[in-house]
Amino acid sequence: MTADAPVVVVVEPQTPGNVGTIARAMKNFGFTDLELVDPPEITPDSEAYGFAGHAREDVLPAAETVTFDAVVENYHTVGFTAITNEDARRHVRFPFRTPRELADSLARVETRTALVFGREGTGLSNEELERLDEVCSIPASADYPVLNLGQAATVALYELRTLTLGPDREGTQLPDVERERADEADIDRFYDFFAAFLEGVEHREHKREKTVRMMRRLVGRAHPTEREITTLTGLFRKAAERVAPRDESR
Repeated sequence: MTADAPVVVVVEPQTPGNVGTIARAMKNFGFTDLELVDPPEITPDSEAYGFAGHAREDVLPAAETVTFDAVVENYHTVGFTAITNEDARRHVRFPFRTPRELADSLARVETRTALVFGREGTGLSNEELERLDEVCSIPASADYPVLNLGQAATVALYELRTLTLGPDREGTQLPDVERERADEADIDRFYDFFAAFLEGVEHREHKREKTVRMMRRLVGRAHPTEREITTLTGLFRKAAERVAPRDESR
């Protein structure tokens, strides 16, 4: 397993069995770190351990309970969704990658990534997806595109196995890492200055929100380096200062 193998995050899973199924898929494809947001109680005699297979020995007992805020703050985040809203105007669930495209992208960048899966019935909410960096969707029949949570995680982790297992059976080699992605804290700082800039040039709040989401999706796919994000942050910091509304009370 590589040092930068993605962490798997499940938000508010309802049944221990699905947690166990995901842990087993992680074990199958070389993923080790599982984080759970508001999970049900998981005990050694629960369905989670019954469904986990050999993952009951390491992946499942090592799972950590975290907050959604902590995931957003500490990782480059990829949210999985069956509903893609293929419309370039909103940028909540669009543009999106397939798991295979995501594997190719992440293989070229050194980054701490979290693969974020949602609830069994409703998945990730729009509000949660808005806070994530990228969106990924598994290609499926338009007549019935929604997969069971455990199935979705298994398919996604299979497609992403090259990030953890290296060459696959066909002998495909992982591409050389081209660059290291900037720290998430630095990227979030850039978003703050970009938002401040927008406040000075766009008075319509709903337009500002959409533009910030668009920028998050753009930067999420671009994987900027530390130098790139520092340059952009400096640029928008200066721009925000120049367009900041004047204090009329002076």
